Amino acid sequence: MRKKILKPLVACIALSAPSANAAWYEVTGVSTILENKDQARERALEDAIYQAIKFSGADIAGLTAIRPYLKETRNDYQFSGNEIRHVQVLKSKQSDGVIKLTARVDIYPTANACHKNQYKKGLVMGRFDIVSPDHAALGGIFRFGDDFTVLLQRQFETQAQSFVVQGITPHAISPTQPDVATMIAEDTGAQYLLVGNITDMSATIDTKVLRKDKTNRQLALSVDVIDGKSGDVIYQNLYRDIAEWPFERHSKVDTKTARFWTSAYGEMAQRMSRNVLLDLETHLACRATTPEVVQINGQRGQINAGRIHGVKYGDELSLWHNASFTDQYGTHRTQLKKSDMLLTVTRVYENSSEISIAPVELGSSVQIGDMVTKHTQ
Repeated sequence: MRKKILKPLVACIALSAPSANAAWYEVTGVSTILENKDQARERALEDAIYQAIKFSGADIAGLTAIRPYLKETRNDYQFSGNEIRHVQVLKSKQSDGVIKLTARVDIYPTANACHKNQYKKGLVMGRFDIVSPDHAALGGIFRFGDDFTVLLQRQFETQAQSFVVQGITPHAISPTQPDVATMIAEDTGAQYLLVGNITDMSATIDTKVLRKDKTNRQLALSVDVIDGKSGDVIYQNLYRDIAEWPFERHSKVDTKTARFWTSAYGEMAQRMSRNVLLDLETHLACRATTPEVVQINGQRGQINAGRIHGVKYGDELSLWHNASFTDQYGTHRTQLKKSDMLLTVTRVYENSSEISIAPVELGSSVQIGDMVTKHTQ
């Protein structure tokens, strides 16, 4: 996103803290000053907190809940009902149009976060298309959609706690074509499909009398998440931001280069991709992960979730019989019934796992397409 300054020091374990896992993290966040200093300060503080959350292993979705309060310019923030309990701004420095803010963050990681109790959900991405290609004429960035898709993929691969990206599909996916979406999900073994469009990249020129004119450029995205089983849209959002376009008006800009991604506009695009990730973690992390039985042979079988989803040898799984049907109106309905069987993971591969079934006499009732979930007492 921006040039990170992370001092990954766990300063100390808070002696008065009730939890042995509570700790203070001192980190520095950075943000370019775009519209005003207050906005840049807010984003630098958010960046610092995000780094602390990632380093501590806490739930990154917790940042979404406290984000509105960071708009207030204070040096001390206290929260309840969140793993982030206390944030202190230690110092803030402005230099060359950049704010560097150092904060001390008190975090209480908990063991009951959804991403710690479930396997990761498979996610396939569609390519982000530029709806109005003429918007990309400034700088000739007609391939920005492809490069933003790759950026978002890497964001999920390196930062996501609840999702694992299973590739970028070359096929066109649309919320209005649920049958296509479900076929792609079945082929890739993904639980969800993420599709989006770039709806605005227009630019405006801020004319200056005594200084060089400044070009500001929009970036607006629409994002849909589709359920791979039903084809239904389960999440929608619109994202919009603006940043300075620092390049010459007639120059061609390569959106694969560090020169672009470290610019004010590139930083803004990276921040937007992180916001997409945070929103999906917030809204979808606690939905059940639903691997399926894809092979059965007597008292042994195989499921379509493996090491990349977080499956481990010896994991115990609950089985849900799939009694899906199509109603009189042609609508596909899903009906799941929990079984008394307990499945045990006996071997783990990259994308799949072998299981054993107990009790043995119930093994014949397991069918391909039955769902499994991580067993909880």
